[in-house]
Amino acid sequence: MQKKLTITVDEKVYEGLHKTIGPRKISKFVEELVRPHVVRPNLESAYAQMARDKKREEEAIEWAESTFKDTAHETA
Repeated sequence: MQKKLTITVDEKVYEGLHKTIGPRKISKFVEELVRPHVVRPNLESAYAQMARDKKREEEAIEWAESTFKDTAHETA
């Protein structure tokens, strides 16, 4: 469900948004910009979903193992 929000910005900011983003795209732009700062994902669910992706898991393990081999030759 969407909610309407009224915000106040400086005239130059508004003109820049209108010119750069477009008059009918400002809401979407602001939402995409703000979302990562205010909506926290359910990490447990996200990690479980990623773990079900077998190809991704195989690639991650392969990458991790190859990275580990690189560190075997490093000196402290």
